[in-house]
Amino acid sequence: MAETPKTASLTIDGKTFELPVLTPTLGPDVIDIRKLYAQANVFTYDPGFTSTAACDSAITYIDGDAGILLHRGYPIDQLAEKSHFLEVCFLLLYGELPTADQIEDFEYRVTNHTMIHEQMHNFFRGFRRDAHPMATMVGVVGAMSAFYHDSTDIADPWQREVASIRLVAKMPTIAAMAYKYSIGQPFVYPRNDLDYASNFLRMCFSVPAEEYVVNPILSRAMDRIFTLHADHEQNASTSTVRLASSSGANPFACIAAGIACLWGPAHGGANQACLEMLREIGSVDRIPEFIDRAKDKNDPFRLMGFGHRVYKNFDPRAKVMKQSADEVLELLGIENNPTLQVAKELEKRALEDPYFVEKKLYPNVDFYSGIILDAMGFPTSMFTPIFALARTVGWISQWKEQISDPQLKIGRPRQLYQGVTQRDYIDVENR
Repeated sequence: MAETPKTASLTIDGKTFELPVLTPTLGPDVIDIRKLYAQANVFTYDPGFTSTAACDSAITYIDGDAGILLHRGYPIDQLAEKSHFLEVCFLLLYGELPTADQIEDFEYRVTNHTMIHEQMHNFFRGFRRDAHPMATMVGVVGAMSAFYHDSTDIADPWQREVASIRLVAKMPTIAAMAYKYSIGQPFVYPRNDLDYASNFLRMCFSVPAEEYVVNPILSRAMDRIFTLHADHEQNASTSTVRLASSSGANPFACIAAGIACLWGPAHGGANQACLEMLREIGSVDRIPEFIDRAKDKNDPFRLMGFGHRVYKNFDPRAKVMKQSADEVLELLGIENNPTLQVAKELEKRALEDPYFVEKKLYPNVDFYSGIILDAMGFPTSMFTPIFALARTVGWISQWKEQISDPQLKIGRPRQLYQGVTQRDYIDVENR
């Protein structure tokens, strides 16, 4: 016997409207309001869209209360422990874990597309020498549509595939070149005999004057950082990519829009803000002062790296990132680094403090990722570009999913207008 479809009743001025209720495979039910404006002449009001489902998706699921993050159904901690970034890329892009032959083919295609068009080198040199790497990345990625005309037709499935591989493959090269340009060093070409993370580290830290050998522990930590940031459901930058793509924009323009959104300190800049906070605290003996300030509602200071917009429990990515932090810092022999000591003691005290426990302000992924990247030798200006590099595959996966959606419509949010009502124009001499 078929179940009776769920509905929700909404009464406005004595008139009742029945709204369909949609049930997902995971997560809360969703009230379908698509016909509400036509039937009742009202909009819903949801600043920030925090209670609005704007799309169907089968890619990533988050249960913030339970601290769960799933990519295509697989828990993030299992993927971070047992998988590697390019395998996770395949999973996000195509929906299933690859066979041995499939991952070999995928890795070959990515590896052999890592070089960028040689004329793009001139594009980099058009930026000021002190340009922020994120500013450079926004410009260069957006300009890819001027260099790769054969993969901008979104109606062609093969061109969509080519664009997807190109973006995953070339983003580490672009990010590394943005870094090298910012510090005045020569660009380093990618090498096909290295894995994805090792190639990126070499392009960032090697110089022509001497040989550079990538440490496998650092490479593994870098790979985990990529994996843990690969996708995160309908966040601000992903929603930006989807909104841009809803207009039919080419994939390079859409990803550039996502990078621009990620640049905001409330989104991609959180790990940089966290590290800067730890340096501001400076020493372990000052921690009580800053904890008291964080509790003071009248003090604008906030503990960065604690709590999360979505997770109301422990960030599942943070556990894996903490493990990587311990491995990297032990390898580099900097366990006694003052910033690290502040981080460890701040974490310990916050987890024992009733105020933070009650509000579930646990350390998040940004708390540890900034420490790792700093220990590796990256300046804070590179934290967000690395985030963008990792998130590119998530943006592309969401873009591909949306392009294939038969319900696709151009995004058009509505508003609660609070301006003046209609009035007549007054000639300038009478004002």
